Amino acid sequence: MARKLYDLAVKTDTYRDNQGNEKARWQNIGAVMSGDDGKQFLLLDRWFNPAGLPNPDNRSNVIVSCFEPKGQQQGQNNGQQSGSHPASNDIDTDSIPF
Repeated sequence: MARKLYDLAVKTDTYRDNQGNEKARWQNIGAVMSGDDGKQFLLLDRWFNPAGLPNPDNRSNVIVSCFEPKGQQQGQNNGQQSGSHPASNDIDTDSIPF
């Protein structure tokens, strides 16, 4: 059974919190998985199209960040895949541990 190692997320926007601090909005786009054979692979949600991301700096690439799965202890095997509905996977930077 495959095991989720990381959630994959892209920065979609910024906003200001109540104290005026700039924060980032993140969108979960998939996961890094480890197969039974120990090889790692990516699962990307089918709806994800990197061309649709904001590109204010006119970059030719997209930064995809890796985050430890929420609520998963290290080494725990939950076998769950990332969700497929974008609106339900918004990640607020307040929930990111660093």
